[in-house]
Amino acid sequence: MNEPHRTVERVARDSRSRLIAFLAARSHDVAAAEDALADAFQSALETWPRDGVPERPEAWLLTAARRRLIDASRHLRVQVAALPTLLAVADEAQELVAHDLLFPDERLKLLFICAHPAIDAAARTPLMLQAVLGLPAARIASAFLVQPAAMGQRLSRVKNKIRDAGIAFDLPKPADLPARLHAVLEAIYAAYGSGWDDVAGADPRRRGLATEATDLGRLLLQLMPDEPEVQGLLALMLYCESRRDARRGAAGEYVPLSEQDTQRWSQPMIDEAETLLMAASGAGRIGRFQLEAAIQSVHARRSAAGHTDWEAIALFYEGLVRIAPTIGALTGRAAAVGEARGPEAGWALLEAIPAEVVASYQPYWALAAHLLTRMQRMQEAQAARDRAIGLCEDSTMRDFLVRQGASPR
Repeated sequence: MNEPHRTVERVARDSRSRLIAFLAARSHDVAAAEDALADAFQSALETWPRDGVPERPEAWLLTAARRRLIDASRHLRVQVAALPTLLAVADEAQELVAHDLLFPDERLKLLFICAHPAIDAAARTPLMLQAVLGLPAARIASAFLVQPAAMGQRLSRVKNKIRDAGIAFDLPKPADLPARLHAVLEAIYAAYGSGWDDVAGADPRRRGLATEATDLGRLLLQLMPDEPEVQGLLALMLYCESRRDARRGAAGEYVPLSEQDTQRWSQPMIDEAETLLMAASGAGRIGRFQLEAAIQSVHARRSAAGHTDWEAIALFYEGLVRIAPTIGALTGRAAAVGEARGPEAGWALLEAIPAEVVASYQPYWALAAHLLTRMQRMQEAQAARDRAIGLCEDSTMRDFLVRQGASPR
């Protein structure tokens, strides 16, 4: 890959969401901002190999994208009232370039705009994942267990509604923030999860998602410093990030949490997460992300205690499934109970999850294989493992499951 293409890839990974948010916050049209930036990236791929990479690639893309926004509005003769705003965007972009200034980070604003009460609640988090965080519709559809075409149509409709309804592109007043917070937290967490799932690091865009989600968590904490669920989410991500280097062995192979070398965990990240979780607990308002962070806190204590307190984790999962009985929480509870009270107890909880919900949920089948193996039900365990392997998108995880199946019992 040549230098221009590497630069385009880097900017797409590191700055796409900030560019989209900047353009959308000023044009009041998320879809148009996405299209304009896509055109700008395409132009860069055609222009930079010939003319050289500009000194400030993001500024070049911003200038090209705002020009396309203006041209599209003039050509289509739509939203004539928006033209003065777009021209002002052009002037602002030129000012930023001329004075070597950074363009404002509007991502948090756009997240809260996507959580506007006028937008269908079911569409808010998917919209944030695509518009602000850049996940493709197919991946979002998979996460929400719907068909890609249906998710694409849903996202197109909601973007058109934002434009046509004239939804204000301003950060909500402080009193209105809590009502929109849940969807914002869900989007940041889903983005983090998408980046975290790429153990092999094969997808450049997903490789940067975990970092971007953590950055957004810090921005959100600055906006709402006393909100316990914000503290809980950031703590949760930091606990997980503290173990990133330990997830892969010397040859790049996947290393499960129970086998990780705790010396490779980042103690400063764990300490920061502990401080956040303690502050959140002082508010006296328990929530989903605080409980998920508490579970990770117990795992983190293995570095000092030398063992994992699975009974404590199981109890935290009991509280979590009462608040948020997601498929992930139900599967996690079964895993914790299986470790704390025996595989039969874990299997009973796993079997109770409706079959239609888990048909394509890979962690369920990986756990089923583990519990069935412990119960010496080898034929069923292999069938579950084969299904987990078939559903696995990450090559290192797939290789790990294959090795498990090949190991003598």
